[in-house]
Amino acid sequence: MFPQIDKPENINPKDWEDWQWQVKNSISSVEELADYIEVDQKLASEIEETEAKYRWKITPYFANLMKRDKDSGGIRKQVVPTNRELHDPVGVIDPLDEEKHSPAPGIIKVYPDRIAWCISDNCAALCRHCLRKRFMTAGEEGDFSREGRQQALEYISQTPEIRDVLLTGGDPLLYPDSWLEDILKQLTAIDHVEIVRIGSRVPSTLPQRITPGLCTMLKKYHPLWLNTQFNHPLELTAAARKACSRLAEAGIPLGNQSVLLKGINDDPETMKELVQGLVAMRVRPYYIYQCQILEGTEHFRTPIEDGINIIYNLRGFTTGFSVPTYVLDTPVGKVPMNPEYVKLRDKEGVVFSNFLGKDWREPNAAPKPGTKYEIDSWRLPFNEDLTD
Repeated sequence: MFPQIDKPENINPKDWEDWQWQVKNSISSVEELADYIEVDQKLASEIEETEAKYRWKITPYFANLMKRDKDSGGIRKQVVPTNRELHDPVGVIDPLDEEKHSPAPGIIKVYPDRIAWCISDNCAALCRHCLRKRFMTAGEEGDFSREGRQQALEYISQTPEIRDVLLTGGDPLLYPDSWLEDILKQLTAIDHVEIVRIGSRVPSTLPQRITPGLCTMLKKYHPLWLNTQFNHPLELTAAARKACSRLAEAGIPLGNQSVLLKGINDDPETMKELVQGLVAMRVRPYYIYQCQILEGTEHFRTPIEDGINIIYNLRGFTTGFSVPTYVLDTPVGKVPMNPEYVKLRDKEGVVFSNFLGKDWREPNAAPKPGTKYEIDSWRLPFNEDLTD
């Protein structure tokens, strides 16, 4: 676990550890990609066909991981374009209607007390399954100007019910410390903003970005939380562990939000290895997202039953806090999707089934009238013999 991945021999070690060098030398051509994986004529043609519609790039660090996944493609499939992205009969470009929930530039407000604020459309690696694939569309530009950010800050300051702000994008950590600190300083000066969260994939795709200087700056703005995205065990390297340790030691709680991806992590053993490795890195598995009905992602989507089966095979078979919540994100919020452990209810109580399929009856008082699960509204099977 947490292997040290050798860098390419022709690259200076100091350059390799410099996150700005990694960004500057991002791979975005067939010729550059061929230094890391075998690119035959078919793949080269597919990449060139696809990049006419969707941009792509990969950090040298993340590309270097592809040398280890020749069999599964667990890394490669996430970031190398193929023309399957161009053939999706049902996917839509904005499945969560985020643009309809945007009262100010970059702001997405679905919940009463919190917002997501997209402060960038740039990432270290452009994941082919990205929820905001519209940001990757060639020739499209969003409003991420200074004026747009000020309008967003004014909206937050004038909306007192907002107590929780998620900085997302794109990736907020792909910019200099001073740029990010300017935003954090203004946000935390707003009295009703109680916590700030950052959504960033750089611990996985560009761990060199998590520098001591960045962590020193971030710890000034507690309470600060960070959610990242690791999707496959091959991403759990020594460099990733070092990055997550630095964040944890700066007092930043870490969560992981995986996406369920066909042929990458859609089996219980792969997901178990991933979540256990994350916990060993002090990263709490938080969500597994069902892949959206998103334009260009049909080849990633799995049946919802596969995700429920994964949770069923994690619960009881690994540490409880290693088990993430499986969710479907929708235009009206996130919906948890879990195995059904409640088998029936009757006047004597409720019967549950455990992770091994063994039943347990628990005596239960009647719910208070008017509660969400008042007896007459429960959608669980009755034992007719006991409810007369």
